Amino acid sequence: MVQVGTIVWLSSELMFFAGLFAMYFTIRAVQPDLWTVETAKLDIPFSTINTINLVLSSVWCQMGVFAAERFQPSALGKWWAPWTREHGFRNWGMREWYLLTYVAGAIFICGQVYEYAHLISEGVTLSSNGYGSVFYMTTGFHGLHVTGGLIAFLLIIGRSFAARRFGHQEATSAIVTSYYWHFVDVVWIGLFFVIYVIK
Repeated sequence: MVQVGTIVWLSSELMFFAGLFAMYFTIRAVQPDLWTVETAKLDIPFSTINTINLVLSSVWCQMGVFAAERFQPSALGKWWAPWTREHGFRNWGMREWYLLTYVAGAIFICGQVYEYAHLISEGVTLSSNGYGSVFYMTTGFHGLHVTGGLIAFLLIIGRSFAARRFGHQEATSAIVTSYYWHFVDVVWIGLFFVIYVIK
């Protein structure tokens, strides 16, 4: 039931982001000349690296799911020795993979803040024009969703420490958190192509 409820909730979130995409394309259709000037201020290489980081975090999140499905909350052996067969990332548990996912997500948010600071210095603000409004609203709402995912990862990791035994409920919580994180990643891929790639 938790998984079904999460999928239904993510469907409503999908409609929310569909509205943001519609807003973006509507303003772009009304003011096409503005897009020519303002998109030239975007740092495409930096945003590409930030996007790759977020996509990789989704891979690491899924590795954590595989560990949760094995009911393995933590590493089997020394997690800091990846060069040995019996230790390292091959035997990481959910905590290690989710912690790595958390770090990658936090780096993504820091990258967004850096990009916002750069664009503000270039004169692109929320109230500067239609482009600034839709750029900050679409990427900002996505950033809030990523932040929510980071909080969820902390709760899941904390719950794995608090539970006397890592069982079905803990694994289910970890799995539905991954649904949310994958959803956030897919939405960002769409935003990246719409905002940064399609001119």
